[in-house]
Amino acid sequence: MTGTHPDLAFAHRLADAADTIALQRFSSADTAWRAKSDGSPVSIADEQIEHTLRNLIQRERPDDGVLGEEFGTSGRGRRRWVIDAIDGTASFLAGEREWSTLIALEEDGAVVLGLVTAPALRRRWWAARGTGAWTQDMDPAASTTVQRVTITGASSLGEAAVGIWPPPARLSPSNLAIAARLAAAVRRTSPETDWTDATRSSSPIRKPSTGTGTCHGALLIATGQLDAFLLLGAGPWDIAALVPIIEEAGGTYAELADTPSADTASALFTNPDLHQQIINIANHKF
Repeated sequence: MTGTHPDLAFAHRLADAADTIALQRFSSADTAWRAKSDGSPVSIADEQIEHTLRNLIQRERPDDGVLGEEFGTSGRGRRRWVIDAIDGTASFLAGEREWSTLIALEEDGAVVLGLVTAPALRRRWWAARGTGAWTQDMDPAASTTVQRVTITGASSLGEAAVGIWPPPARLSPSNLAIAARLAAAVRRTSPETDWTDATRSSSPIRKPSTGTGTCHGALLIATGQLDAFLLLGAGPWDIAALVPIIEEAGGTYAELADTPSADTASALFTNPDLHQQIINIANHKF
């Protein structure tokens, strides 16, 4: 799955480097962090991983640009690597295993390759255009068999389990309305909360992927635990790597039009049967 695709092989080497740093920090319970301007945490591991991957890309792909969550854009050209050093920093700092490194490659603005590595879960997912989507148990004691990822799931909203993130208190009024309409139409949401009121929950709300054996809501579709995942506001580094994985597995991706700025988007990942139904609800066409 990687031997005939040099960029995918390189992405795996980037992931190996990220895994080594992240696991060293994670196993030593290194919880040093600072708050970013939006209040979210960034750890030493986030910054060290992104620096390392940028250096590797500069050395081995000097003509390629890089976009990372922590240090922005560098380089120009038709190819750009998109990196989220640790997706799920709060989980990482809390000693929980559902965190990952996201690596994607864009060519002429289109994502052509995506890889998600979750070393604490000993699991990796990846895809390149035209090659299918794949996953592998990275436990050295386990079989190294690579398995193809294929998406199935409910064909109607009334039967569907749908992940939505972030929780109501962090949503804009327009996105809260979308979440409430969707929650009213489906069998269940993850997390299970009141999506009509941003002030009602009195306890912390956990991500859909918490405790599920995966690390990102979109991958719950690939593992058959959800039928759709709606991410209402995220940076390109949160989304890019997931797009080819979900689409090569037979799913769909759509970017909702109502976004707060050029640097964020609202992403819908789902199986094909639910795609238009959810788009209609998001656009208030039902």
